Amino acid sequence: MSKRILVDITHPAHVHFFRNAITRWRERGHQVFITARIKDIAIDLLDRYGLEHLDLSAARSGLVGLALELAERDLRLARVVRKVRPHVMTSIAGVYIAMVGRLLGVPSVAFQDTENAVVSNRLTFPFATVVVTPDCYEAAVPRHKHLTYPGYHELAYVHPGRFTPDPAALGLFGLEPGQDFILMRLVGWKAVHDLTDTGFGALEPVVERLERYGRVLISSERDLPPGLSDRRLTDHLDQVIHLQYYARLLVGESATMASECACLGTPAVFVSTSTRGYTNEQGRRYGLVFTYSDPGTGQAQALAQAESILSGEVPRKEWRERARRMLADKIDVTDFMVEVVERYARN
Repeated sequence: MSKRILVDITHPAHVHFFRNAITRWRERGHQVFITARIKDIAIDLLDRYGLEHLDLSAARSGLVGLALELAERDLRLARVVRKVRPHVMTSIAGVYIAMVGRLLGVPSVAFQDTENAVVSNRLTFPFATVVVTPDCYEAAVPRHKHLTYPGYHELAYVHPGRFTPDPAALGLFGLEPGQDFILMRLVGWKAVHDLTDTGFGALEPVVERLERYGRVLISSERDLPPGLSDRRLTDHLDQVIHLQYYARLLVGESATMASECACLGTPAVFVSTSTRGYTNEQGRRYGLVFTYSDPGTGQAQALAQAESILSGEVPRKEWRERARRMLADKIDVTDFMVEVVERYARN
């Protein structure tokens, strides 16, 4: 039976997480409605993939701004739900859909992988119909509504069955096949779960050290020092995932990008005062992510680890083999999420 599924997109990474599932649901005869939040390149990605959407809010910063956005967005989402009458709603984190769903009697499926999203989890978990997490998730979820799976969010779109690296993408960034380069990822620390976190301090010494081993390209949510502006990625941002495959190393503050690289067989050095269950597993069990969380020594330790990797102590083929061993333990997350959301749709 055809269902109406509402997907709420609030971050660029959520576009990648849901886009394959959206295609599958439509192929299976369901109607899919997409609500969106203006946040970084989220809208650009939706447009690029031809996913029609209704924008409900623009991302705000700070606790007061985020609280105001929550109230306004919930009201707008409620109006959409009354009009569309979905059989089920789904999103990552689920802050908006959980409360509106409980109020209007619509099941909500919240996918979550971020343990330190304490505020949003407190707003979501009591109201969501089901909370779906990787089985390595380290925070508490109400047992009666907790569903786990052997995988990571990123395997909804970088699983080998979903993604093929394209060497032609290198040319978009002025790179040649086989050229050594290192990716840096800097976050803006504006999300609720990021407000008390920190990553790198002074950037120039970090870049100077890394450039001994290859060109440094920087993906950043925040302003860079003037001397580093020429390293910033400004165009073709939807193609950065291909850079992640061909890079020698990712050094950054983003757990999502660290996990993406791990799944692709590229080592990642993750610097943040908070950690994630999935990056912890990718480090301890598979040796693909190296996490440094101490605000005093983390940057120095991360740089030492980065230089150890870049010196070639572990050959590139070994990183790929570690990823293959990891993937053998995991599932195609898109297949799983398609079935789960359909299962919870009301009749």
